This record gives sequence, C-alpha cells and structure tokens, in this order.
Amino acid sequence: MSTIIGTAGNDNILGTDLNDYIDGLGGNDFIDGQDGSDTLVGGLGNDTLLGEDGEVFKPDSKGKHASLRKDPRPRLLALSQSLTNLHQLFGKSQSIIHIGQRLAFPANQPQAYDLDIVICTTQDRHLLNQLCVPSNFYKHHPTQAEPMLLGFECQAVLRECLGDYDYYCFLEDDLILHDPWFFIKLSWFTQQAGDLNLLQPNRYEVSTHSLTNKAYIDGDLNPRVTAPFQKVHEQPELKGKILGIPVTFRRTLNPHAGCYFLNANQMAYWASKPYFLDRDISFVSPLESAATLGIMKTFRVYKTGSEQASFLEIQHFGRGFLNLIGKQVALSMN
Repeated sequence: MSTIIGTAGNDNILGTDLNDYIDGLGGNDFIDGQDGSDTLVGGLGNDTLLGEDGEVFKPDSKGKHASLRKDPRPRLLALSQSLTNLHQLFGKSQSIIHIGQRLAFPANQPQAYDLDIVICTTQDRHLLNQLCVPSNFYKHHPTQAEPMLLGFECQAVLRECLGDYDYYCFLEDDLILHDPWFFIKLSWFTQQAGDLNLLQPNRYEVSTHSLTNKAYIDGDLNPRVTAPFQKVHEQPELKGKILGIPVTFRRTLNPHAGCYFLNANQMAYWASKPYFLDRDISFVSPLESAATLGIMKTFRVYKTGSEQASFLEIQHFGRGFLNLIGKQVALSMN
C-alpha cells in the first residue's frame, strides 16, 4: 500500500475478571448485553481487500448478549452498515461527477482496492437470509464452531490466505469504519515503527440523547489484567508527526478493540508462532481472547491516548457502553 501521509518524526517511533473493567459488571462482553460472538475478518491484498464475517444469532429469553436478543433488527443493521462502509470506503466503485461534461469519472483509485469479505457462521445460527446488501458484498463460510470461539475460525481462514493479501483484518460484526484513510494511517505507522509494533483503533459509541455525545469505550484496564501477556514498560511511548501535527502512541493497558488489522508480514509472523490457533481463552473470555490475546502475545500493541483518541478509531454500534455514563460510570468534568 502506498503512503501519502506527511513525514514523521522518528523520536523512538522507532484481568482477567470483568470487575477490572467496570466494577460489578460481568459477562463475556466486558459489559452485559454488548458484543455477540459475531465477527468480521478481512484482509487487504495486492490492491485487494479480503473480508470475513462470522455471524451468530440465537434468540434467548435472557438476551444477555447482542447475538442472543430476540429482536434481530439491530444486529442486521450493524452488520449491513459494517459491510456497506467497507465497500464504500475501500472498494474501487467510487466516482466523481464532472458537472460540465455530465460524466462520472473514477475517484480515489490510489486508495481503492478489490474487496473480498467472507462471513463466517456457525451451526446455522445466523441472519444472512435477512441481510439486505448485494449478494456480491460477501462470501459465506459456514462452520460448526462453538459460537464464542468463532473468532478462532476466522484466524484459520486468514492463515489459509497467507501470501494473497497486503492486509489481513478481523472485526466483530458490530464495528463500523468511517475513515477512508484508515489503512494509510496503519501503513504509515508500521513504516515508521516496524512490524513488531501494532496500532489498534479506539472503539467509540455515539448518541444525541446521553450525557456525552461520543464515548471511547476501551479505556485502561487494571495493569494486572494484561500483565501475564504483555510488558507495557518496553518501548512505552512512540512519537511521530503527521501533516505537521505531533502524535503520541502509547503501549495500551487495554489492547482489546474487537478487531485487528495486520499487514502481510505481521500476519505471517503471527501465524508462524507455536501458539497460533491454540484457542487460548485466558484473557477475559473466549470472545475477547479470540479477538485480542494472540496479537497481544505477538506484538507491542499501541493506541493513541485520550488527547488524540480519534486518530485511529472505529464505531461500536449501539449505546450500551455510553449509556453507563451517569449510572455505573461517573462523568468527570476535568
């Protein structure tokens, strides 16, 4: 992928219980009722984006997880937006209308890619027959995996595609990208920092009827939660400059984002590790472990802090975390 973001300074740029996250709240999703076991995986390849989505829906009277709630409409809307945005942001079908000539010409082609998305499902527990997006937006990969372990099936598919793509990506199916320069920023970061350093996006939720309009939902965990898996004191901070703006990247105490985006070298390096696909579920729960534990073991994981949280971000559909502010989570005015 070519990089067109400014120049960078090189100033060294180059737990497991949920009460550590929010007191008194448990469940497999950091907070009850959030992310289901659905996942979206993708890869950006030689001018190609490969995507894979794991989709689970099994209504349950308790509805603890989003994938268990009786109403399928929020789940369908989230997945539809996730798929649609990937194609509209990174696909090659983009045009600009020349008013004088009354012609539409190709647009954004240097940042456009062929996009492949695969939706992983398990045990026929899915909503794909109700998904209102063009059929060529994705491919279906059925499995018989346990729903909470579906993310590991996605890793297996990514490994099968080694050598075919420039980027290999995993997203839970309720995560929505809005930044057309997302992969350009990732490429810039690894060019400056090296492939052993991985930049994770900050997840956020939005609302017009809450105490705050936007909330980033993956703040620091207690250090002991991730201490068995990472050493955050190693290269704790990297600095760069983009378009004249200084940006600071810090080793994160909460590497979870429900997603990861690895270039070809990073994916091959992780897949070569003896623990790849060992299905270790010792980080919080099977869901968080499938999404995060492998990359935390393999790379030095960074995020931008609260001062520049929007540098690399991804929307988490819904308001489940944001609505905790003013209730279980106090709102600081500092």
